[in-house]
Parts: sequence; C-alpha cells; structure tokens
Amino acid sequence: MRTRAVIGLGALVAFGILVYLLREVILPFVAGITLAYLLDPLADRLERLGLGRLTASLLILALFVVALIVCLLILVPLTANQVVALINALPGMVSRLQGIIADRAGTLLNRIGGENVIGELQSSVGTLATQGGAWLLAFLKSLWSGSQALISIASLLVVTPVVAFYILVDWDRMIAAIDSWVPPRHRATVRDLARQIDTAITGFIRGQTLVCLILGSFYAVGLWLVGLNFGVLIGLIAGFLTFIPYVGTLTGFMLSVGVALVQYWPNSDWLHLGLTVGVFLVGQFMEGNVISPKLVGDSTGLHPVWLMFALLAFGALFGFLGLLLAVPIAASIGVLVRFGLTRYLQSRLYHAEQPVLIDVSGKP
Repeated sequence: MRTRAVIGLGALVAFGILVYLLREVILPFVAGITLAYLLDPLADRLERLGLGRLTASLLILALFVVALIVCLLILVPLTANQVVALINALPGMVSRLQGIIADRAGTLLNRIGGENVIGELQSSVGTLATQGGAWLLAFLKSLWSGSQALISIASLLVVTPVVAFYILVDWDRMIAAIDSWVPPRHRATVRDLARQIDTAITGFIRGQTLVCLILGSFYAVGLWLVGLNFGVLIGLIAGFLTFIPYVGTLTGFMLSVGVALVQYWPNSDWLHLGLTVGVFLVGQFMEGNVISPKLVGDSTGLHPVWLMFALLAFGALFGFLGLLLAVPIAASIGVLVRFGLTRYLQSRLYHAEQPVLIDVSGKP
C-alpha cells in the first residue's frame, strides 16, 4: 500500500513538472479540452434529439465560434478606446483626487494629524496608486508572457477549436475507456468521486459565468445611465473579475467611486455620486441574495478563500494556463479532502478508545 502511494505521488509530481515545463505549448490543448468538457452536456442533449455525435459537435462548435466572433467584434472596439483613455487619464485623476482631499478635508486632517498630514496623505495616495499600477502591469505581463512565449493568439484561436472538436466527438468513448481502467473493486467509489468533482466544477463555472455576464451587464448599463466617465469599461471589469469572489465588486466600486469623486465632487453633484454608489449596492444585493444563490448555490463546495488562493497561485505559476486549471484542481482537491476526512471519521483510528492500563504490581 505504501509503495503504491509513493508511486502515485511520484507520478503526480512528475506530471506537475511536465505541465510546468510545457505550460506555453499545451495551452491551446487544455483550452480545447476545457471547451469540450463544458459543451459535452449540450452535445448529449442534441444526440437525444436525434442528431449524430459528429453532426452535433460540428453544429455546437460552429455556433460557439460565431458567437465568440460577434462578441469580440462588439466588445473589443467598445473597450479598447476606453482602456487607452483611462490609462492616459489615470495620472491626472489621481492628482485631482489628491487635490479634492486637500481642499475639502484639509482643516479636519490638520486638526487630527498636524500640518504635514495632508502632504503625507498625498504622498501615500500617490505611492499606493503607483504600486497598484505596477502590480497590475506585472500581473498582466506574467499572464501575457505565460501564454505567449511559444505560441501566438492566432495559434490559440486556430488550435483550440480543432482540439475541442475531436475531444467532443470522442468524449463518451474516452470516459468509458478511463472507467474501464479502474479496478472493479474501487469503481463505485471512483465514480462517486468523479460525479462530485464534475458537479463542483460545472456548477461553479457555468453558474459563475452567468453571474459575471449578468453583473457585468448591470454595472455597465447602470454606470452608463448615471453618466460616469469610463462607466461601461468599469462595469465590464467588475463583471469579469466577479469570477473571483468579492474581487469584482470591490474593484469596480473603488474605481467607480474614485472616478465619481473626480467627476462630481468638485461640482457638489451629490445625486450622481450617490447613484454611482447605489449601482454597486444594488448589484451586490442582487448577487448575494438572488443571482448567486439561484445560479451557483452551495453545491460547488468551493470556499471563496480557497478559490482565490488557487486562482492567484496557479495564475502566478502557469499564467493563463493556470487560470484554466485552477478551478478544476481546486474542486478536485476539495472533494478528495472531504472524502479522506469522511473516511477518517469513520475509521477505527478515530473511534479507537483510550486503552485501559491495569496495575498488576499489587501496590496500593
């Protein structure tokens, strides 16, 4: 038993090292497998309606590619100009925000901390903005370099649909073959674990994707209606980052409030400032009480802290590839840990009673 555990652990470590060394090369293949995994239930449903597996796979991937192209044609021109404008305007916005703080709260800050507190606060805000921008650029650079070292975006867009098509056509046969390799005495347990892992992964990815789309659309439209500068871009960023629990709402709220202060506070426009805050309060209420419970629920078993750690850790190690692997690996580890804990709580090791020591010396 110990020998098999050592062999299994060694194989797992070797596989992890191989993935790390080939992380740039295998990205389109992992993306294709992920896409096929997510689209397999739709292919099964079309099969039940009478379509062949090959026809269903071709139809699904064709519709997916068309939808992706349409989204890119709409979103890329919409966001590209705002991204460039926001980057160019960011230093001036930070300076104006510092000036607003000094003008409106200068007397109070001087009473609290002395005459130099305003200068220290401005310096701190500037340093924080600089460090935050540097961290964001470094993070984006790591993702970019991780996905672009040996392949280009063009190859990713070409190879991924091809891999997804072949995997989607052969998905059921592949699963049946893997199932046949499992020893019969362990087959029921392995199938149960696989079902739990599948439920956790699909429940989170599909549900959280819908949450991101709904909240991103709500924030973008809401901030646009309020009239906030870069409102559409901030809303889309908040919706995209909602995939990481709490990060999307917090990031969007901070960005929108910062822009709103620069845009509305000098004119004492409290209405639009309050509406900007209200958009995120309503969005957070909808996410926590309506959208996430309905679309994601508690069946995924992924704790937000564990998910954030997995996304950041795997993203730092493997770049964009790590972001694709983070949720499946985190869900699998969570299911296996819960399985091991359940077995331990049911074992004799946990329920063993404290041995009774009997004194046979005859001494009082």
